[in-house]
Amino acid sequence: MKNFFPILILLSVISCKKTEETNVSKVDSAKIIDSINVARTKINDSILSSRSFKDLEGTHSLTHDMLKGTGKITFKKIGQDEYQISGKQADGKQYLTIDGTARMTSSKNLKFEGDIKQSISDNDNGKVDVRSGKKNFSTTDGGKTFKLHESINSSGFADKIIIKM
Repeated sequence: MKNFFPILILLSVISCKKTEETNVSKVDSAKIIDSINVARTKINDSILSSRSFKDLEGTHSLTHDMLKGTGKITFKKIGQDEYQISGKQADGKQYLTIDGTARMTSSKNLKFEGDIKQSISDNDNGKVDVRSGKKNFSTTDGGKTFKLHESINSSGFADKIIIKM
């Protein structure tokens, strides 16, 4: 029995000793997530590109019913269906300026956010009227012209502000 106990301890030490380490390749979870994200981004981009509206980038005509002639307005693309807008129409000392951003939300609506400034002698003797914030331009002719929907100025009269593509 005295010899049995040391032999038992010796066997347990030998049996518990690791002689060879298994070589299991560890997969980096960040790489898996990155590859999934790349695949999802490609799918999302293809869906977004199929939902885009008519490209409005370029220079177009700007008219106001109280001003003679036509002005110019420029649409610069800054994102999908999103544009930086800048334009002016002048008639002597009278003028209309539009500056801001716009996004096509449907084939009939152009959501504008920015400033519309005008100085027209028939409205408060040429006092500068500034409309800031979100406005809506809409079309009824398939996108050939966009008319300002919220058209009441500070004098209480309706303005006809039209962008012709």
